[in-house]
Amino acid sequence: MDLETFYESNEARRESAEFEYGDVWTDSVGNHYELSWVEATGELYIMIEPDATITEDAFGDWYPSSEPVSELTVVVIGQVASHDHLESLLDGWDEAIAQVNSLAWLYQRFPAKI
Repeated sequence: MDLETFYESNEARRESAEFEYGDVWTDSVGNHYELSWVEATGELYIMIEPDATITEDAFGDWYPSSEPVSELTVVVIGQVASHDHLESLLDGWDEAIAQVNSLAWLYQRFPAKI
């Protein structure tokens, strides 16, 4: 589903705190994904930005250009009731994200969705 549909289908998502777990997860063909957890719903989701243009600002920071929300695809890959439990499931994510096809690492923890 697209990003706006994701938030519209449950307003608790829009008002909730979210925790990001990296934005350079990759699949087997090199697409990049962002991993986030919505505190109010317990949903862990990945989002892909198709063909996002990366630009540099005046301070040397790199960021993707704005994409229409209809182009941002969201897939819920799991539901975890507490932040502490999520932290234990994702222990080592900051090292795993650097691997080629790092989504395979997530698949081991959430096999039914990815």
